[in-house]
Amino acid sequence: MDSNLTQFYQNYISCLNNRRLQDLDLFVNEDLTYNKKAMHLKDYQNLLAQNFKDIPDLYFEIGLLVANEDTIACRLNFNCTPAGEFMGVVVNGRRVSFSEHVFYKLVNGKISEVLSLIDREAIRDQID
Repeated sequence: MDSNLTQFYQNYISCLNNRRLQDLDLFVNEDLTYNKKAMHLKDYQNLLAQNFKDIPDLYFEIGLLVANEDTIACRLNFNCTPAGEFMGVVVNGRRVSFSEHVFYKLVNGKISEVLSLIDREAIRDQID
């Protein structure tokens, strides 16, 4: 495990949890892909801003973290109250817990690729 990369990722998550989206350029390249979709840093900032709007108490909790060379893999845990619909499920402010498995590829020391998979079934099971 690369301790510098681990610290980099912990700082990135802290940036998100403190809603400092204006500082994302410290961690994310100007051009990146998110689930194979090309986007610019501003698009990524807007995506995260929308997440915070849809889930006001969104907090990223690192579960399992593996990092080496230019790759980070993490299981993020969430316990939050989305407003309205979330991931195709009408939640309407009910508290849900779920995990996200996310993989990052770094180029020049910054995130250039994000692959994310959220456990939608866990959300559905809590609402149904």
